[in-house]
Amino acid sequence: MSFKAPGFKATVLTLFPEMFPGPLGQSLAGRALEQGIWSLEARDIRASACDRHRTVDDHPAGGGAGMVLKPDVLAAAIDAAPHDGPRLLMSPRGEPLTQALVRELSAGPGCLIVCGRFEGVDERVIEKRNLREVSIGDYVLSGGEPAAIVLLDAVVRLLPGVMGKQASGEEESFEGGLLEHPHYTKPNVWEGVEIPGILLSGDHKAIARWKQEQRNALTQARRPDLWRALRGPNESGKI
Repeated sequence: MSFKAPGFKATVLTLFPEMFPGPLGQSLAGRALEQGIWSLEARDIRASACDRHRTVDDHPAGGGAGMVLKPDVLAAAIDAAPHDGPRLLMSPRGEPLTQALVRELSAGPGCLIVCGRFEGVDERVIEKRNLREVSIGDYVLSGGEPAAIVLLDAVVRLLPGVMGKQASGEEESFEGGLLEHPHYTKPNVWEGVEIPGILLSGDHKAIARWKQEQRNALTQARRPDLWRALRGPNESGKI
């Protein structure tokens, strides 16, 4: 039975629309796409180019390596794309993609995502079309398409009806500012290592305490930046 909801609408502007849905057509996101929980339209930026060569880029003003997406072409592509929600630009200089931002986007009607290429996008388009720059990490990709796929995968899994149990998303890494606790399953003993006894005790309060302690310890050890943000600047930092 299809999920009867208005649906989250994602529109992607790209020079390579054939890259979509890609991984988004599989697993949870793919099933949700088939059920109408969300929709995806990949639009070719080149369709908005006016010359016979369908030119979308030009040399950077002031010199330098690479090419820059032309403001007139990209703006025309944005203006021609029906969409709901914010306009995003996948960019290595953007604000970090966090779980908080993912939840913000998943609560909305959808978004338009611009996938940059070459050396980047003319700054005037970013300003005039109010593009919110988002980065998935401190590294540079060949284009914004893989980053857009990452963002959409993170958003779609939080849409109502996608995950089997809501609790599945509530104890994961970055929810509440902490990393996720360790997981175990059968067999109870594997290569000489046993599942922690507390997890087999049936004592739900004790298990919840253990999970919280593990989340605290892992976050402090592996992501002290998250731990400091959670505890505040005046805290000692000890668990």
